Amino acid sequence: MSSSNSIIRWLPVAGLIVAALGLAGCSQEKAEVKDIIRPVKVVEIGAAQTTRQLDYSGSVRARTEMNLGFRVAGKVTERLVDIGQHVTSGDVLARIDPSDYELSVKSAAASLDAAERQVETVDLARKRAEQLYAKNFAPKSQLEQATLTYNQAVATRDAARSTLAQAQNQVRYTDLKASENGIVTAVSADVGQVVGAGTPVMTVAVDGEKEVLIAVPEMDIAGFRPGKEVKASFWADDALTLAGKVREVAGSADPQSRTFAVRVSLPNDPRVLLGMTANVQATVDSKTQLVSIPLSALAEKDGQKIVWAVDRGSDTVHSRPVKIANFTADGVAVADGLKQGDVVVAAGTQFMTDNLKVKLSGDSLQQSASAAEDAATSSLR
Repeated sequence: MSSSNSIIRWLPVAGLIVAALGLAGCSQEKAEVKDIIRPVKVVEIGAAQTTRQLDYSGSVRARTEMNLGFRVAGKVTERLVDIGQHVTSGDVLARIDPSDYELSVKSAAASLDAAERQVETVDLARKRAEQLYAKNFAPKSQLEQATLTYNQAVATRDAARSTLAQAQNQVRYTDLKASENGIVTAVSADVGQVVGAGTPVMTVAVDGEKEVLIAVPEMDIAGFRPGKEVKASFWADDALTLAGKVREVAGSADPQSRTFAVRVSLPNDPRVLLGMTANVQATVDSKTQLVSIPLSALAEKDGQKIVWAVDRGSDTVHSRPVKIANFTADGVAVADGLKQGDVVVAAGTQFMTDNLKVKLSGDSLQQSASAAEDAATSSLR
């Protein structure tokens, strides 16, 4: 009995000892966790950029595009060319029914013939009046009347000639001809369709200078002025880059897209074809000084964009709110919240907390600073 009672008496003491050892272990573990210094990859903020690149996509077009239409109304009877076909000056592109205009020619010719016969008749009467007046067999008023009748007949004959010439022109106008060498880019009417005078039937892109048409929003239109030099690259050929120049800027915005049409002229290059997609890059002055950081350095706290800034004196991190200007191909452009020389965490931001001790790697700092400098010169979209 005494031995069992001794065992029972020591059990609570043993439990307390085990509990105390457990608490000591937990306290030691917490102390070890608190003393952990997390290595981080950081980036040092470089100098703010005062310029930025604008990058817009557009399509290659001919500098001159003609919307061709018949000069007379009628029903289209023939279409002799297709889209993409090259035409030369004088080629017939389409025809309308000339029947009515040919009848007008016949009518005008008959009127002219009658007018000429009338001139011959009154001319004889005028000459007879001149002879009688010369012999004093007729008064001067009779001669004047005959002369006036003759002049009226001549005027009628001249009007008939003009009417005939006009009718003949209208017959020629039933053929739609190309006035310049170029490529047919659009067909707006086909056989059987009745078109009015001047209605566009075909569009021909004239051979010669090509240009890129881009649409620029109002926030960036101030960066484009006629004569500004830009660079044009093409999706079809990555190695093809041409120096272009802004030729024309629209004076008003498009009512639907609220963008301004900008035309960029290109040097003559056989590799550039109509309809190709092009990228136009222009360097403009930035309204605000921007610094760039990697996208991985951007975090969010309480619904606000932040970065984790490193205090070099205490080797701790602290959240800092930033104002984002826009996103670039290589990172984020920051308008406010950072300055040159600041060091921010570039990776692993989800593990950061305020006053967390960190360990900076010299290699990562240098590498990240170089990356930030490259990002700062990237195009802003």
